[in-house]
Amino acid sequence: MENLFWKHIEAVKNAAPLVQNITNFVVMNNTANALLALGASPIMSHGHDEIKDIGTICQSLVINIGTLDDYWSQAMLKSAEFANQIKKPWVLDPVGAGASHYRTTLLDQLLEYRPTVIRGNGSEIMALAQVKRTKTKGVDSTAFSTDAIEAAKVLHKKYDAVVCISGETDIVVGDHTPVFIKNGDVMMTKVTGLGCSATAIIGAFIAIIEDKTEAVSAAMALLGICGELAAQNSAGPGSLQVQLLDKLYNITEKEFLATLKIESNG
Repeated sequence: MENLFWKHIEAVKNAAPLVQNITNFVVMNNTANALLALGASPIMSHGHDEIKDIGTICQSLVINIGTLDDYWSQAMLKSAEFANQIKKPWVLDPVGAGASHYRTTLLDQLLEYRPTVIRGNGSEIMALAQVKRTKTKGVDSTAFSTDAIEAAKVLHKKYDAVVCISGETDIVVGDHTPVFIKNGDVMMTKVTGLGCSATAIIGAFIAIIEDKTEAVSAAMALLGICGELAAQNSAGPGSLQVQLLDKLYNITEKEFLATLKIESNG
């Protein structure tokens, strides 16, 4: 699988997919810039009256529930319903799953529209699957990614979605054995919205790549590697943001393949 990752990265750059994002206020700029640096084209649209027009021209949809109100929640539901109707790939980021009844209810409704991919931290994936109730700390995880593997398998079986658990090790659960991606740097946890950027990047990859497990794995490997390389030249979280965008833009095949750390276990 990893032998195809660089080809997938090049395919996304060459295709420049248009990705619709209904995402949270905190990370809009970050995620749009990450998509642009990668070579994709973001559109940040949540207006009810243009859902079908925008949904028709975009090649994938990203829904991130980080900052909610009733208008945005309805936009998410309408967009997910339309994506499901026209069989457009979409990715769900269940930010803060389990933190409130409002979020839980919205996520239950969104899941009915069968996301292509679900990406969240360990606590979010476990809360979403309701396999084991965990205490949530706002939008931060209180569980390791490895703790959530069984929950991810439950979600995959129930919704036929590829499930990505973010953490020190990123884990991708699909039809075959889980994929473990061990790239990244601890400094990435000090920059808000990098998980949200991961979700947006996944949106670009699933727009182009047919094998969605490979698409998610390649996307997560790319962000982790870029973060790892960027951290080497960063004095702190502020410069990491800049260095990470630059590395998404200019990473070479040699750098990518030399840094990639991936395992597949049963």
